Amino acid sequence: MIDQEVVDLTAELVRIDSVNSDLVSGARGESAIADFISQWFTARGFEVHRLEKYAGRPSIVGVAKGSGGGRSLMFNGHTDTVSLGSYEGDGTSPEIRDGKMYGRGTFDMKGGLAAMMIAAERAKKQGIKGDVIVACVSDEEAGSIGTEEVLEKFTADGGLVVEPSYLQVTMAHRGFAWFEVTIHGLAAHGSRPDLAIDAIAHAGHFLVALDEHAKALASSIGDPLLGPGSIHASLIKGGEEASSYPAACVITIERRTIPGETDEMLTAEMRQLLDGLVERIPDFSYTLTPGLSRRPFSANPDADIVKKTLTHVENVLGAPPVIRAEPFWTDAALMEEAGIPSLLFGVDGDGAHAASEWVTLDSLGKVTTALTAIALDFCN
Repeated sequence: MIDQEVVDLTAELVRIDSVNSDLVSGARGESAIADFISQWFTARGFEVHRLEKYAGRPSIVGVAKGSGGGRSLMFNGHTDTVSLGSYEGDGTSPEIRDGKMYGRGTFDMKGGLAAMMIAAERAKKQGIKGDVIVACVSDEEAGSIGTEEVLEKFTADGGLVVEPSYLQVTMAHRGFAWFEVTIHGLAAHGSRPDLAIDAIAHAGHFLVALDEHAKALASSIGDPLLGPGSIHASLIKGGEEASSYPAACVITIERRTIPGETDEMLTAEMRQLLDGLVERIPDFSYTLTPGLSRRPFSANPDADIVKKTLTHVENVLGAPPVIRAEPFWTDAALMEEAGIPSLLFGVDGDGAHAASEWVTLDSLGKVTTALTAIALDFCN
């Protein structure tokens, strides 16, 4: 199912450098692609909103207005990409071969952006009662400031995040929570161990306990779709010079979470682990600082947007879609948290964040067709 219109729009979007400037210092960010999308919507009679709480990080919301009396649907997709420097070749020169389009962002997720833009336009032309709200958001690859800003201004009766999903339907994904653990010691000259408390040595006790905890998590039952949560140390810093005992060792922890786990539970879990070391290890002391956290996501299988998505995806594919869960986090969690029943469905391909990235042309057409049918059904 080759849909030349969506293929061409995907290529136009890929040609625009939209590397996330929070990920790559000096990167161009989303301004240029926001300008293009805004003009595209304007030319097709959409109501256009530019949201830019943070300078140089705009999100564009195009609203296909319905005639009234129907439900509203929000399509969500991100305009930012990861680095072009990690791509082999010119990531902004889309290349088509063997039924695939190669280029940075083809899969993650400019193919999905093109599909939802064109699907909204086609639904608008065919006639809708409710609005289709097309949120083209910044910063998904870092802090998700784009979707957060959109949800301050817009809501909907249902939502679809068009992240790449291999033409499968994503019903759940993990969340995450970051912690900073400072292990305290006592600085002294390297020749005076009698005056010192070695923060790095004490951090070693913590890392062993953390590894044991990670193994216990991995062996637990967890969520039916996602399995168990996980935990690991991701950054460590300690000491000043070779001739001194370190006064502190700072370790950054990432905890990947599953539905049912809350920030309060995770903080209590970390404190229990650390307090056990305080009881066992002489002079062990710590400071625990919670950082950024994002909730896990689980779609409501009884929500009408879920039922209609499964129906129309099956119609396009000719078979019931595979139900999947993702280990990574997406903006769907923010939408669900904001009261918009949501799920994820997107293109096939591979290479997200990798040296080579591609989307299959066939899946671009199938996703566009499915999204159009979902919009017409849900909004009417």
